[in-house]
Amino acid sequence: MPGGRLTQQERRQIALGLADGLAYAEIARGLDRPTSTVTREVMRNGGPTAYRADLAHRATEHRARRRSRTTPGGSQAPAQPHGRDAEAVREYEEAFTALLVRQGLPRMMARVLTCLYTTDAGSLTASELVQRLRVSPASVSKAITFLEGQGLVRRKRDERRRERYVADNDVWYQSMIASARSHAELAETARRGVGVLGPATPAAVRLEGIARFVDFVGESITRAAEQAREVLSTKAEAPPATD
Repeated sequence: MPGGRLTQQERRQIALGLADGLAYAEIARGLDRPTSTVTREVMRNGGPTAYRADLAHRATEHRARRRSRTTPGGSQAPAQPHGRDAEAVREYEEAFTALLVRQGLPRMMARVLTCLYTTDAGSLTASELVQRLRVSPASVSKAITFLEGQGLVRRKRDERRRERYVADNDVWYQSMIASARSHAELAETARRGVGVLGPATPAAVRLEGIARFVDFVGESITRAAEQAREVLSTKAEAPPATD
């Protein structure tokens, strides 16, 4: 199985496969590459609908030049625990970050969140984030403030009284509940407009439809979040089976 970076010709084959509606696994088989390689390549370069081979190739070359400038003496990426492939981990983090950016997060915030998701410790201090991301403390502080405001991270103190940042299941639960509250507020505002515009008018009918739809979605989010929290918590706390 070939290794190393994808060639420009391979990227063109990926683009053709996407245009033909092929699955990532099928494209990967045609290239004799792992499916994960094709998936990462596509997701960090615009996704299946926006992937362009030449743009992806230039972007990869740019990232390689940038890394060579910022890595002293051409040193390799730090060794990874559990026998992980350091280059594969880096590529995965880039793909995850690109996905979060496409979903609306500013890039620095997306990089911090990806770092928190992929750390074995489950949390990081500000200084650890600065070291891992090679950015200024001010950049990390700004990113954490933003992510906290979105309910995507929380703070805790460790045994040494250091402040650590966490993005775990409970953070996602709280984020989903906050989203449900936002939906409820939107529904309430839409219904207020019904009285203002007159119940029988087309505008009021439209607003009532919005309110009913958003109510349904918000209630569904709350039920799903509560159920997921209960089920996942039960599984985590279940004692190991005995023979």
